Amino acid sequence: MEERIRWMGDRPPERVVVLRALRGLGDMLCAVPAFRALRAALPDAIITLLTLPENKSFIWRFRHYLDDFLEFPGFPGIPERSFDVRSFPRWLAAAQARSFDLAVQMHGDGTVTNQFMHLLGAAKTAGSRARGRRWPEGDLFMDYPLGESEVRRCLGLVEFLGAAPLGEHLEFPLTAADQMGAHAIAETSGLRRQEYVCVHPGANEHGRRWQPERFAQVADELSGRGFRVVLTGLAEEARVTAAVSRCMRSPAVDLTGRTGVGELAALLSHSRLVLSNDTGVSHLASALKVPSIVVFLNSDPTRWAPHDGARHRAVYDREAPYDGGHTDPQHLRAPSAGGRPAPRFPGEPVDVPVASVMAQIDSLFEEEHVGAA
Repeated sequence: MEERIRWMGDRPPERVVVLRALRGLGDMLCAVPAFRALRAALPDAIITLLTLPENKSFIWRFRHYLDDFLEFPGFPGIPERSFDVRSFPRWLAAAQARSFDLAVQMHGDGTVTNQFMHLLGAAKTAGSRARGRRWPEGDLFMDYPLGESEVRRCLGLVEFLGAAPLGEHLEFPLTAADQMGAHAIAETSGLRRQEYVCVHPGANEHGRRWQPERFAQVADELSGRGFRVVLTGLAEEARVTAAVSRCMRSPAVDLTGRTGVGELAALLSHSRLVLSNDTGVSHLASALKVPSIVVFLNSDPTRWAPHDGARHRAVYDREAPYDGGHTDPQHLRAPSAGGRPAPRFPGEPVDVPVASVMAQIDSLFEEEHVGAA
């Protein structure tokens, strides 16, 4: 980061705050390559993550990159949390008292978030700005990249600031407690390593959920090949997993609501395959390098599909047009058979047949020379 931090003289920033106040596990995991590069560039800095309270455990798990937590208080125009105008001045005074040397906005295109970050009073503020906007000025703001994956958007920002990338791969460190909890669940459920597949039919948004009967068809096919089928999900997704179970002809182990994120990750790490919608579990599978199939409906595969397309297969409607919301119109292109998947217009009806998913599973197993449990 030496070239970019010359505006601070010979002293690199000692107190850094990064804004990423998003709710989804996948949203946070996609920023890990950026955090990794930032830590390597500033090994002695105290890096504070300004985020939502539910992400405190994320900071603890990635404490080799992140040092501290600052609770995001909400702000007008940022939907992730309601704004309390009465308590905000007190929060802001405390945040300004931390005397940050550098504030990095890593939460969207900066239309609103750049205004919020400037209020922190850091010596310098950096981030992305919406294309066509002249404010904020200065060489620490880059145009928000369009048509890029979320990983590359975040990583590109810290690279722009001078941090050398250390790979685009995701991480999810597993603890001894994670492994012990998963082992106990596996023992109780009769699960053996590499002899089961995890099916995660939930997603935060209803429009991202593939039909339960289609998950069930794939699950039955995998069961017929000798794999145990494990249904996973949050407690609030019990109705979704129950619908899949009802549609199945073969038995399944339903672990909905029975695992924390660490235990779930450990269970995924010992599975033969993960089948999911575009949701946090797909990024967990990517971080753990577990072969996976990700079904995309009304979300953007170019932005959210795992980068390792050999191990993680994105399945989507290839006839759908290219996305008009996340991509610069001058870069519109048709999807290629072997290239990165193409996004679509939000809300447009799409159809992903079971045959398309099974074809990718067969291809995945064939390339790895594995056919059945």
